[in-house]
Order: sequence, then C-alpha cells, then structure tokens
Amino acid sequence: MKNILDQIRLFATEAHAGQTRKYSPEPYIVHPVRVMETLAAAGMPLPMLAAALLHDVVEDTPVTAEELSDFLFSIMNQSDAAETFQLVIALTDVYVKPAYPQWNRRKRKDMELQRVAKTSPDAQTIKYADIFDNVHEITSTDPDFAPRYLRECLAILQKIDKGNSALRKLAVDAVKEGLDTLAKQP
Repeated sequence: MKNILDQIRLFATEAHAGQTRKYSPEPYIVHPVRVMETLAAAGMPLPMLAAALLHDVVEDTPVTAEELSDFLFSIMNQSDAAETFQLVIALTDVYVKPAYPQWNRRKRKDMELQRVAKTSPDAQTIKYADIFDNVHEITSTDPDFAPRYLRECLAILQKIDKGNSALRKLAVDAVKEGLDTLAKQP
C-alpha cells in the first residue's frame, strides 16, 4: 500500500507543480497530503487515501479524467483503481465559474451542495477531511472571507451526513470553532 500511495503522491505532486496554497507559500500538495493523513489516522482504506491525494487534480490541474484513470489502472488493481477514480470524480466540483459564468457564487455553491449531498459515504468522508484541513488556514489568514466560507462549509456538513461520523464531527467542530474565533475578533 505504501508503494502505491508513494506513486500517487508523486503523481499529485507533479500535477500540482508550481501551485501554492492560497494563503501561504507552501506547495499545494501539502493540503492533499494532510487530508490523506487525517483519513489514514481514522483507518480509512487505500482507495480513500489515494482519492484524498488526488481530490483536486482533475479540478485544479491540466490532468484530465482520462489521464488520471489511465494512471490509476496502471498502478492499482482494477477494483481499487475504479473506486479511487469514482471518488475523485465525485469530489471534483462541477458547478465552477468557467462552466457557469452566468451564475453567482451562491447559485454555484447551492448546486454543488445538492450534487455533493448525493455522493457516497466514502466521498463525503473525504470531504469532511478536506473541510477540516481548510478551516484552520482560512480562519487565521482571511478573516474577511472566512465567515462566508465557514458558513458554506457548515451548510455542506449539515447536508452531507452519510460518511464517517467521527470525521464529520471533527469537521463540524472545527468550523464552529472558526466561526466562534472570528465572532470574538474586534
């Protein structure tokens, strides 16, 4: 499993090459790695760990879904590759600004929320870890946008409740803590 995750991490690192986190100079790959580590600590299986490392690749890099599929099927058994691919696709935003420029952020987020609510428990569990990782960074670095983002996260977490309950609670608590922290700031 470690060898496969190392190959996937390298693939994701290369896909995100040159990208940095929005609020820090860290390479972008630190986020997917932390999401994967959160899931690993909770004992999640290989396809979920792999999908965590790859969850932003199709959405935020030039890598196509077909290229990702070819890569996964070249290094994983058929079942794990198919499951990993399905999870990544489920986690890839569909209602993005370039595809729906006529819609405002609220409309796009509402449509995305409806879509994500229909995803599998495993995809929702990865989303919990994704939100958990993003919350701390945005709360401390963008206090102007953070309240809006955290309210969006809370709306997502209220709607997606089929995944791992412990990780969902971790994410909900982090969002609420972030909102409380921001409310106490002058």
